[in-house]
Amino acid sequence: MYLIGFDIGSSSVKVSLVNGENGNCVASSFYPKKEMQITAHQAGWAEQEPEQWWKNLKLALADVLKESQVNPESIESIGISYQMHGLVMVDKNHKVIRPSIIWCDSRAAAIGNKAFEEIGAQRCLSSLLNSPGNFTASKLKWVKDNEPALFEKVYKIMLPGDYIAMKLSGEIQTTVSGLSEGIMWDFKANNLSESLFKNYGFSTDIIPEIVPTFALQSQIKSDVAAELGLSPKTKVSYRAGDQPNNALSLNVLNPGEIAATAGTSGVVYGVSDEIKYDPQSRVNTFAHVNHSAENPRLGVLLCINGTGILNAWLKRLAGENLSYDEMNQLAAEVPIGSKGVTILPFGNGAERVLNNRNIGSAFNGINFNIHNKSHLLRAAQEGIVFSFKYGMDIMQNTGIDAKVIRAGKANMFLSPVFRDTLAGVTGATIELYNTDGSVGAARGAGIGSGYYASVKEAFANLTKLETVEPDADKKVEYETAYQNWKESLDKAIG
Repeated sequence: MYLIGFDIGSSSVKVSLVNGENGNCVASSFYPKKEMQITAHQAGWAEQEPEQWWKNLKLALADVLKESQVNPESIESIGISYQMHGLVMVDKNHKVIRPSIIWCDSRAAAIGNKAFEEIGAQRCLSSLLNSPGNFTASKLKWVKDNEPALFEKVYKIMLPGDYIAMKLSGEIQTTVSGLSEGIMWDFKANNLSESLFKNYGFSTDIIPEIVPTFALQSQIKSDVAAELGLSPKTKVSYRAGDQPNNALSLNVLNPGEIAATAGTSGVVYGVSDEIKYDPQSRVNTFAHVNHSAENPRLGVLLCINGTGILNAWLKRLAGENLSYDEMNQLAAEVPIGSKGVTILPFGNGAERVLNNRNIGSAFNGINFNIHNKSHLLRAAQEGIVFSFKYGMDIMQNTGIDAKVIRAGKANMFLSPVFRDTLAGVTGATIELYNTDGSVGAARGAGIGSGYYASVKEAFANLTKLETVEPDADKKVEYETAYQNWKESLDKAIG
């Protein structure tokens, strides 16, 4: 039997087909081949058309089915990973009302800050585990205040993965994990947050049916199955936000385990069984994929918006003929600290780790007589790593202490400079595995459908590809470079 994983990102949609018996990925594809369009009508805004996700999913799935030549009847179930915090609104006919306000849109930050004051900091932090901030509920409040005619049409709201599941099955559903990432779940009451919905003036009727993260959630409609080349017997049996799913893909499910990813944005995600939070909500706590009220599993998430997007921006400036591998080689030619060049990677919207401030990116210490492209490329990778370090120091106060960090060998973790710098400045061992979000979602589908008897069985063939240990001899160099970078940050934030 086979399992499909859909990974709905903001840059692309990836589809992977996994052989359930041996866990191997037999085919994968992604669309578009260049980054998906993000529309910004104003500074700090970011929107995407949900139909764009669906269109690219169909293209990638067609490639996978053609390449693999599997019998659609042998595909057991589907798992969905998706970009977190996005707002999708539909009317009673399941039609999308407006473009999705996605994760990196910062227009609702002031709304969330106001609600934090009005509801009360202690009540928010002890029940929601976060400030309402710039998350999904605050985005919906922005629509209510600024586009009231559209808000009046709302039948249900969804996260991006819920939308894809609706397109597959016709069923509008969501999960506790998803509601928690939208800052709509009260962990004390184990229910929707009465205080937040009252403050924002929302009826709980707009929330879809809540289903377990791992479960036989729905079945593909026959007409959709025919359109996609799938069997109508295939089920949707798992969905999760991209960062909880990335943790799942690395078998990070228990307290003390830590996962990281460095795609368009960068994330460090640690699992805890204690209800702890950062009083300033600079790092955020959500329900993990295996959370329950009886057996808490909470994901503490550090997100840096400007990660791979900074690297991609430099690639465009340097010329499209320069590959990422060549960029990594050039970066490696420069010593630790980039000879005094520091780059703040905060150029992709308001950063939670900076109290929802949008300070923009900054390049410092450039000397036209000394520095060249290699220095900029290394300084960018160091700047991203140092922003991780800055946030991880905050995470320590919530009980997340990184000794070992697991990651898929992909995106910026393909760069030796990036990996060595992360290990060197944090003192953590980096373990790299043969997985990604779409493969993890496929495994999640196997758990949810009951194809796998246990989580252990689902991850039996997860293979460690490489281990990166901190270089003790270079510890002082990494620490000095970090302190130089932090001085630049302190000046920028005042």
